[in-house]
Amino acid sequence: MELSGITMMEGIKGKSVVTFLTARGQTLAPLVERLSREFRLPILDRTGLAGKYDFKLEFAPEAPGAVSSNRPELDDSAPNLITAVQLQLGLKLNPRKVATDVVVVDRADRVPVEN
Repeated sequence: MELSGITMMEGIKGKSVVTFLTARGQTLAPLVERLSREFRLPILDRTGLAGKYDFKLEFAPEAPGAVSSNRPELDDSAPNLITAVQLQLGLKLNPRKVATDVVVVDRADRVPVEN
């Protein structure tokens, strides 16, 4: 019996906390969804790849808005997420401006009003 799914765990490697993402029999959609959550930005799959894949991704998570630096006191046990996606999966994340749907709330009442 072959299991499919995607799991994400954190562990210690060297002096760093490292995130391990493992996928079995998955399309790229769950990966794109996880990347969108991790970066807190919309990410679109423009690879054209429609198959199901097994893959592993290992990266050092960063705080939102963090800028990577080459400070010597940091342990390089795992690359940041952008580098890991490129080196380990062969995919490149390209920043672009894209049209996206937005919901605008003009007003909110504390007490509901009948329709």
